[in-house]
Amino acid sequence: MAQKLLLRPFLSIPRKHLSVPLRSPPSSLLSRVPTVPSCPILCGPSSAIAAPAAATRTFSTTQVFRDTFNVQDGDDFQDRVLKSQKPVVVDFHAQWCGPCKILGPRLEKMVAKQKGKVLMAKVDIDDHTDLALEYEVSAVPTVLALKNGNVVDKFVGIKDEDQLEAFLKKLLGP
Repeated sequence: MAQKLLLRPFLSIPRKHLSVPLRSPPSSLLSRVPTVPSCPILCGPSSAIAAPAAATRTFSTTQVFRDTFNVQDGDDFQDRVLKSQKPVVVDFHAQWCGPCKILGPRLEKMVAKQKGKVLMAKVDIDDHTDLALEYEVSAVPTVLALKNGNVVDKFVGIKDEDQLEAFLKKLLGP
């Protein structure tokens, strides 16, 4: 109700009075920006419009982003982790956890080195406490190795790259 009372003076103004005429930018700005000499579709054949600087964005997908994903909910965990044909490393972490911030990128790098042989699922324990309880996560970071939906290995805490490599080799082994 208070919003209607505040907006009433503005809502009573006719639309034709609300439109503001466009002004052209100062010539000092136009001299620094490339111009389009003709814009027949929008502006007519003889108008000059300041064109925005050509900004290109590149998009690339690296192996890390294809092999690593954040778990959205229990169904997503079921579909992408437990039913996965490939072995999956599950990183239970938290945003407030310092060691998690160190281990996460290190683990992602090691998973990317496997070139698609293993996937990595990231589970935030604050968002998915049910999964953390189900897999008996009592401290973070906790990393599980799952193969065919079964936990085959687990560690808690930070590991260096050599230890992570051995962990992944054990997961990928026969």
